Amino acid sequence: MKKLLIAAAFYAGFATIAAQTATPNDKDQKTWYHKDYATTKVYGVNTENAYKFLESKGLKPKTVVVGVLDSGVEVDHPGLAKNMWKNPNEVPNNGKDDDGNGYVDDIFGWNFLGGKNADIDVDNMEVTRVVKKYQSVFEGSDSVKNKENQAKMPEEFAMYMKSKEVFTKKSQEAKQNVQLYTMIKNSIPDMVKLLGDKTLTKQNLSTIKPSTQQEAMAMQVLAQVFNDPQAAGKSAAEVKTYMDAQMKEALDYYTPQAEKGYNLDFDPRKEIVGDNYDDYSEKNYGNNHYEGPDAKHGTHVAGIIAGLANGSEPQYGVASRVAKIMTVRAVPDGDERDKDVANAIRYAVDNGAKILNMSFGKPVSPGKNVVWDAFKYAESKGVLLVKAAGNENEDIAEHQYFPTNFKSTSDEKPFVTNMIVVAANTNDPNALKSSFSNYNKKMVDVFAPGSEIYSTVPDGKYEYLQGTSMASPVVAGASAVLLAYMPNLKPEQIIESLVKTSNASTNNGFENLSRSAGVIDVAKAAEYAYKNFYKAEVPKKSTKKPVKKAKAK
Repeated sequence: MKKLLIAAAFYAGFATIAAQTATPNDKDQKTWYHKDYATTKVYGVNTENAYKFLESKGLKPKTVVVGVLDSGVEVDHPGLAKNMWKNPNEVPNNGKDDDGNGYVDDIFGWNFLGGKNADIDVDNMEVTRVVKKYQSVFEGSDSVKNKENQAKMPEEFAMYMKSKEVFTKKSQEAKQNVQLYTMIKNSIPDMVKLLGDKTLTKQNLSTIKPSTQQEAMAMQVLAQVFNDPQAAGKSAAEVKTYMDAQMKEALDYYTPQAEKGYNLDFDPRKEIVGDNYDDYSEKNYGNNHYEGPDAKHGTHVAGIIAGLANGSEPQYGVASRVAKIMTVRAVPDGDERDKDVANAIRYAVDNGAKILNMSFGKPVSPGKNVVWDAFKYAESKGVLLVKAAGNENEDIAEHQYFPTNFKSTSDEKPFVTNMIVVAANTNDPNALKSSFSNYNKKMVDVFAPGSEIYSTVPDGKYEYLQGTSMASPVVAGASAVLLAYMPNLKPEQIIESLVKTSNASTNNGFENLSRSAGVIDVAKAAEYAYKNFYKAEVPKKSTKKPVKKAKAK
């Protein structure tokens, strides 16, 4: 699911929504995730010192291609254009598959969510698809047949029951939240009227006396909005602008879920893509619409990895000096499909990506074996997979979040050695874990900055967004830095370097939330990798025989 964290319920705290876009407009805040913890006590990743260390050793970087498996990327964004990967074996826009890889005109990557005439924007949730497929099989009109099927297909039945539980709960939540945020949106004029020429302060709020039930509700909202430091002290006009933006964000998130994501009769796949979804061996479908209908999430992720400082914008990616972005569109507004994920991994690997960022996930995975096969394929090619831990504030050993590198939560170790799972942290050392982030001491490897991260978004713009979706590309960028200067590093060595050198914290039990017990530090990881794994490349000896000089007569 590509969309970012929105507050599950208004009364749980309005500031949770506000944190999506409202952050001070200063360079320090925009680049906080690069900070050095040793000198600032802010858990950034120490980007600049990593480059300084590696260059002090006389190492020369080689470009690393990072595959962004996501919602699409705005490839001509001013902060990204110079760091986009381009297929060297494909002639642009000639309508031919010049390199013979099965994908026509794949210059910057590929889109597995499109067809000849359109692209998927909103798709449904995986639990919706599972309920739709198995409802008549396990809970049809014939009770005897139902029990027979349940006995014959125990794994599918367990997945169906889990999906049904999630579907029932989440579909109801989505509908309730649409009603809630619509009601708040409609109360904005009353908020403006109540404030009048006053600013949003505690003192001013105490003097306002609502005269109707509608105004009383507007006052409740204003009291919640005041708790957000980005809204406190604002004029009525500024509060209106702020609230309009926040309610749009919330309704843009929940309305597609309520109307389509949890709608058993909604299925855009057949009409738009035209593939046989149940045929997991099918690979050659889609188009080269790299951006798709909504590339906000993927463009933001790409900027965190390899964004370049642009004009007055100071934002830059962790690997901005060494990485190129390959975009592989496989994540709609809704849940990604396992077939697309597997094909996206193989496409990126086959076309030269050495690191893949995967900022997506879901609670069930009907095609998990196909995705796991793709993991093994990436492992065989020495490709590192970087995966977001998820935004449900759950222990992922108790609530699985697919795709996962553990075939069973009871397994002691992952079944592959090339995946690192990333949770999100804030810039507040006293509340280090991002409130939304999933966690687990065995199944989550590291934490990385994921709250209020400033990066590229479509139309050449920039925004603050948050989620483990933002933490994962921080680690992908960090990994690209290590690999660029030390090309011999294996995925498991990069993972070890990041895990063992993380800046640890014991605040609020943080040490129990991941294997590393801390937040990655790229400079420390670079020193560790250089000391323990780096091997200088030895120039290859010439195989040509020396030419004998002719004897003088």
